[in-house]
Amino acid sequence: MKEDIPEDRGEAVALMEPLLIGETSPHRGPLTDLTVELVAKAAGFRRSLPEGVRAALANLVRAMNCYYSNLIEGHDTHPVDIERALRNDYSNDARRRDLQLEAKAHITVQQWIDGGGIRGRAATAEGIREIHQRFGELLPEDLLWVDDPDTGERVKVIPGELRRRDVKVGRHVPVSPGAVPRFLTHFEHIYSRLGRTDAILATAAAHHRLLWIHPFLDGNGRVARLMSHAMLLETLDTGGIWSVARGLARNVAAYKRHLANCDLPRRNDLDGRGSLSEEELVAFTRFFLEVCIDQVDFMEGLVQPDRLRTRILMWAEEEARLGTLSPKAGSILEAVLYRGELPRGDVAGLLGTTPRHGRRIVAELIERGVVESENLRAPLRLTFPAALAPRWMPGLFPERTP
Repeated sequence: MKEDIPEDRGEAVALMEPLLIGETSPHRGPLTDLTVELVAKAAGFRRSLPEGVRAALANLVRAMNCYYSNLIEGHDTHPVDIERALRNDYSNDARRRDLQLEAKAHITVQQWIDGGGIRGRAATAEGIREIHQRFGELLPEDLLWVDDPDTGERVKVIPGELRRRDVKVGRHVPVSPGAVPRFLTHFEHIYSRLGRTDAILATAAAHHRLLWIHPFLDGNGRVARLMSHAMLLETLDTGGIWSVARGLARNVAAYKRHLANCDLPRRNDLDGRGSLSEEELVAFTRFFLEVCIDQVDFMEGLVQPDRLRTRILMWAEEEARLGTLSPKAGSILEAVLYRGELPRGDVAGLLGTTPRHGRRIVAELIERGVVESENLRAPLRLTFPAALAPRWMPGLFPERTP
């Protein structure tokens, strides 16, 4: 039996123009200024942190990014539960377990992205499909089904497969299913060949235009945010130590309003030369860049060395008074925080104690999940457990409620 070919109604790819804010646009200058500011702030923040602290922070931000991205979709899985899932510790409640698995899938894909798995391919049709495929293949069966709002039919989402039917998203009706490959090809042609500054400036536009195409039956929002994360990781060399998803989730009404407004047609001769409104694309780009700058500022303030050191040492002192941690444990944490990593052989000398006693204190810190090492001989590095984030990094995400 011949497989049904998705209908292509012949829509012109020019329907999603403009894809870039043109160099002659009167809005280009102010947006370029924001881009330059973002580049400087992101680079300065990354350089300010020891490598060991950067790695620990990136791990926590990965969980935070997952939490906020899923929150935008209406799925609330706290980073503490996400960390449990990463240890294969799942809830007995089926729905919460599914959400933990969803979060674990998101983190796994982002870890692949952070490791360079999609370098140079973030804005390509192949790369976009691979993000969707990798994410979908890790989802539990129940989260791979969607309901058609018009017919009530349940339809299975195939990981990495472009949609084969028409959809409606709010008031927006995306292009016909058969046209999706053509539009993705044009998308790739525009967004995957830009220089560094232009690519940063175009991240917001690519984010919206991918959602406008709506290439998959479900999961488009997460794919768009992961794609944006990958684009910023490559163009800004962020190190994964801050997340635009947190800013978008904390301004979710404005985020969704901007996305809907970017669907609007060109208003008049002053509104660009494409089919869609350039003014609205400019407004979303400004919003997106300002959110990025705000998140860099927030994270930089949060991990400012003196303040972070004070919060961590206060926690260690309180735990020592409670008898749950050795009084000398804070000295190890302070050394790791300052140096980035601490050779195990240096612990006894640092504490002025015997090697055996030093090993016992290290074991306490590892048990509490605040330091780690690759093996028994490897240096100690700091970790940022989600359970301690309210104390160590207040405001990063809401405290967990029962």
